[in-house]
Amino acid sequence: MRFLRPITIGAVLALAQLSAFAGQIAVLRNGFTIHFDHKEQNGSSTRLYTGTGYLDITSDQIASYDVDETPVTPEPQPAPQPAALTTTQPSAAQPVTVASPAPAKAAQNVDLDQVVREASSKNRLDPDFVSSVIRAESNFKAHAVSKKGAQGLMQLMPATAAQLGVADAFDPKANVEAGTAHLSALLDLYKNDPIKALAAYNAGAHRVKQYNGVPPYRETRDYINKIVRDFNAKKRAQMKAAAAANTSTATKSASPKPVKKIKPQQASVAKAANPA
Repeated sequence: MRFLRPITIGAVLALAQLSAFAGQIAVLRNGFTIHFDHKEQNGSSTRLYTGTGYLDITSDQIASYDVDETPVTPEPQPAPQPAALTTTQPSAAQPVTVASPAPAKAAQNVDLDQVVREASSKNRLDPDFVSSVIRAESNFKAHAVSKKGAQGLMQLMPATAAQLGVADAFDPKANVEAGTAHLSALLDLYKNDPIKALAAYNAGAHRVKQYNGVPPYRETRDYINKIVRDFNAKKRAQMKAAAAANTSTATKSASPKPVKKIKPQQASVAKAANPA
């Protein structure tokens, strides 16, 4: 039996690894840092505003604050990639609509949920994690094409698709299976670290190696942030639904049995049979 690879992304921990925006730095007691623009104190909680939202953190988790003097490195122009590309996946976080080939027969009448479940099971991944990646990559558009030329649901570059044995990148089943296998390989490469795996899927493994972690590209950081939020939102919704179901079951079990009402004629018979 194959077990799902555990994918656990804590919102604070994940976002703490996404450094590199000018502003301030909150140094946590666990050693991680969070880059933010400004903060608000609310009782025992501190709200840190980042470039893409905010984080609420218990104030006693913050050891100190510092000035962020790290410059944002501009994303370089993509260089031509050799056909023998290994574990890199150029980004397509914001696919654009362009003229594309007529829909292939394989793209019609496809149960995408089933495709994701099967590909995830085969590669021991949480289908919710894969679904969050697809949402960030193509927003579930089978014929999405990015400005960089990435194609399909999980936005495979032509060279990467060829390397993974995908003949038609617009075939949802083939595309998702290849993209999920690639994502699984990246998780193996980074010892199940989802943040580094997502960074490599977006910007390339060579960039993760170059910067020894998430590269300082705004696009890549926004991409990871989007997936983390979507994945965590799904898990919170599932936990709430499970808690509500458990509460409902417990309430039904604790309810007293209804007392059967005695009809008037039955009461008369009972009284006659048992005179005072």
